[in-house]
Order: sequence, then structure tokens, then C-alpha cells
Amino acid sequence: MKKFFKYGQKGFTLIELLVVISILGILAAVVVLNVTKYIGSGKSEAAATELSNVQTAVAAYMYDHTGAKPANTAALSGYFLSPIGKLATYTINSSDGSVTQTLLP
Repeated sequence: MKKFFKYGQKGFTLIELLVVISILGILAAVVVLNVTKYIGSGKSEAAATELSNVQTAVAAYMYDHTGAKPANTAALSGYFLSPIGKLATYTINSSDGSVTQTLLP
């Protein structure tokens, strides 16, 4: 069999390989921390958007029913394209039609 390395040629040393592996580990740790930060903020942004959709549906319901306020979110089912309540529960104030949101765990 032929020798792969001739006299005077070198491959990577163990130190060089350890340095590269440690740099890759540090980069992976930084990426994981940043990704988890965005995952948490995505849920809160989705909940804020869902609250805005519920408030818009209440306003549309009140307009369609000459100022009558809906009793609960089940009365608003025809005003949504997708189901609501996956991120939070909603309470509709009967006096002014304002909506409060309670996030689910």
C-alpha cells in the first residue's frame, strides 16, 4: 500500500481539531439562545394579534346587532375565519363591549 503522507507533509493536529470543534460549539450555543428568544416572543405576538381580532369581531357584532353586546365569544363564531381561544380565554364586558384576555399556560 502506498503511504498517504510523504515525509514532511502534515495533516491536522489534534489541537487544531479541538479548536475548530470548540468554535463550532460556541456558535451552536449562541444560535440556540437566539432561537429560543424568538420562539417566546412569537407566542406573545400571536396572543396580541388574536386579542385584536376578537376586539374587531366584537365591534362588528355590535354594528350588525344595533349596539347589542355579545354574551360570550361563542356568539362571535361567524366573525372568524380560524378558531380562536388556542392561546387565551376572552371575557367581554357587557357594559361597554371591551375585551379582556387571560393567557393560557
